[in-house]
Amino acid sequence: MTPDVGFALLLSALAGLSTTIGSLLALFVRKPGPRLMTLTLGFSGGVMILVSFVELLPGGIKAIGFAPANLVFFGGMAAMFLIDELIPHDYMGEHHHTGAENEQDAALQSRLLKAGLFVALGLGIHNFPEGMASFATALSDPQLGMAIAAAIAIHNIPEGLAVSAPVYAATGSRSKAFWWSFLSGVAEPVGALLAAVVLLPFLNEAILGGLLSAVAGIMVFISLDELLPVSRAYEEEHLSIIGIVVGMAVMSFSLWMLK
Repeated sequence: MTPDVGFALLLSALAGLSTTIGSLLALFVRKPGPRLMTLTLGFSGGVMILVSFVELLPGGIKAIGFAPANLVFFGGMAAMFLIDELIPHDYMGEHHHTGAENEQDAALQSRLLKAGLFVALGLGIHNFPEGMASFATALSDPQLGMAIAAAIAIHNIPEGLAVSAPVYAATGSRSKAFWWSFLSGVAEPVGALLAAVVLLPFLNEAILGGLLSAVAGIMVFISLDELLPVSRAYEEEHLSIIGIVVGMAVMSFSLWMLK
């Protein structure tokens, strides 16, 4: 295994396992403030959108041409849409006003446990292509891969929260809540490892260009379908757009410094 491949796998693992941060928040902090969640989710979305259109898609166009790169870009979006339709999932932030956690009856606990386990399964499947995406990006450009991994890590934190909070509320077990959250994040490095095993023997400039285009589509879909709507769901709309703009500005500055 070359150092670049090992580094790409490490970045994917760190990004995926950041779900454990969200798990710890659910166990000890329980519920991070809406202003913090709004800013961080908006920031992550801004980073992903800018890097997709400024670096990833242009890299794909340069490698395989405008039409093929854009076809693959929209193919990546379509793939994520199908996954989202077939394996739905949500964040705690999408329904954070319900107050259901105050109820203690057995039926609710059973529903909470089932919800937590289904969210863990859904997030695991969603994280799988993210692992392939972060791996492909890091393999193409390690510094850009670090930025992508950081953005994925930020948006994985509320995913860990979405898994561990209902499981902990239903079972009262910190260990069960933590490990289910951990397992949902493991899918990301597994996806990266599969990409390494399957793609590396055939990897060339054209395949890498196609991967970058697909990654751009995946990132844009995740940002528009998940990060930005959930960021605004906390009813801090101005902070949401500030987070997006700051994320784009930080990513732009980082790319400029890397040139």
